[in-house]
Amino acid sequence: MAQNTRDNQLKSRWDQLVLQLTERFSEGESMEVEGILYLIGLQEYGRPHEKFKKEDNINLIHIGICVVLEPYGFYRFESYDDQGWPHFELVETLPHLKPGEQSLLIKTAIVEYFVKQGVIS
Repeated sequence: MAQNTRDNQLKSRWDQLVLQLTERFSEGESMEVEGILYLIGLQEYGRPHEKFKKEDNINLIHIGICVVLEPYGFYRFESYDDQGWPHFELVETLPHLKPGEQSLLIKTAIVEYFVKQGVIS
């Protein structure tokens, strides 16, 4: 029963987050996990109005992944480089997870990030 309650809470928070972010940052298309990680990367990089190359966009998604998985002990913030990009150290290799388990982990981590940011409750 507790697992089901937790799953329902995650689903409710996820749906609320996607709706909020879609309304604010998307032109009608529902935000996907990758897009949300990109937004987190932009937030953490702190220069949202800069023009980015394709490689930079990939780096922003990677920053988003590192930031949301940091509280789980997988990554640790190291430093900022000369251009202001944050760098993370891989502390613990991510376990081999089935696709559904990966999705659950990343969605849980994203939701917790936005709860801490005060975007959702």
